[in-house]
Amino acid sequence: MNWTEVKIYTTTEGIEPLTAGLMNVGIKGFIVEDAADFEQFLKDTTPHWDYIDEELMAQMNDCETNVKLYVADNAQGMEELAAVRSLLAQLKAQDENGEYGRLTLETDSVDEEDWSTAWQKYYHTVKIGEKLVVRPAWEEYEAKEGEVVLTLNPGMAFGTGTHHTTSLCMELLEKYLTAEDTVLDVGCGSGILAITAALLGAKDIIGCDIDEVAVKVAGENAALNGVDDRIAFHKGDLTSQVEGSFRVIVANIVADIIIRLCDDVKKYMTPDGIFIASGIIDERRDDVVAAMDAQGIEVIEERAQGGWVALACKARG
Repeated sequence: MNWTEVKIYTTTEGIEPLTAGLMNVGIKGFIVEDAADFEQFLKDTTPHWDYIDEELMAQMNDCETNVKLYVADNAQGMEELAAVRSLLAQLKAQDENGEYGRLTLETDSVDEEDWSTAWQKYYHTVKIGEKLVVRPAWEEYEAKEGEVVLTLNPGMAFGTGTHHTTSLCMELLEKYLTAEDTVLDVGCGSGILAITAALLGAKDIIGCDIDEVAVKVAGENAALNGVDDRIAFHKGDLTSQVEGSFRVIVANIVADIIIRLCDDVKKYMTPDGIFIASGIIDERRDDVVAAMDAQGIEVIEERAQGGWVALACKARG
């Protein structure tokens, strides 16, 4: 298997929130290069050196704090890259004083202009649940009777149906969504869940994401599926720009953000509303459930796959 090296540039102060966020999206292997460590090393050892390699010294002096990781050159790796992009957008929004540095992502093989081309190598038509089918825009597919086909061009946004968190959400939407429902998709990414809701019959859908690239891609995908008249996408942090109440709220993000969302989500739910939460690594499942319980939200169904958990919930009596 081939691998892509990913470097994320940050600061010493940004290392902890960044690495915690990476673990939240399921990335547990990474290398931290902290410029402060290099500076301290030079300060402590330079007086004792008889000879200093100038090239090595230049590399140390020019070092910018970064976190390095590797993703597989396959569909899962592309999803991980998209999830990291979303994480960086979230961290930038939280970092009002710029303490975490530039939070930019660089890879050795996937440039922004090549992103869609890279997807085409790995991403193929996939069936999810009983009747949902996700088709890449560049593939032909003849729908079978009763199937609901969603056409998608993911661009640089997370959500293709290949990742367990997304497919689990789609299965729960298929089960709990009813015709004419109102839906809120928090952290909409590529728009796949909002569009799924529309194709299943929802009448009024709002999607929001902190990443403006994701919002743009989501809008394009809604138009591609002919449902852009029923979905409004906007850039925003969680529910900061949302009004009204919704019969179904879906959030395929990460555990820490879902825990934040629990504080407010009930006020956006109709009395019979369903809250579908995913993007939860299994080690954080209990933390999320505890946060929900503290806010009067109970789990009515749980699904797990590949180390990830999705929860369907409702407000407690």
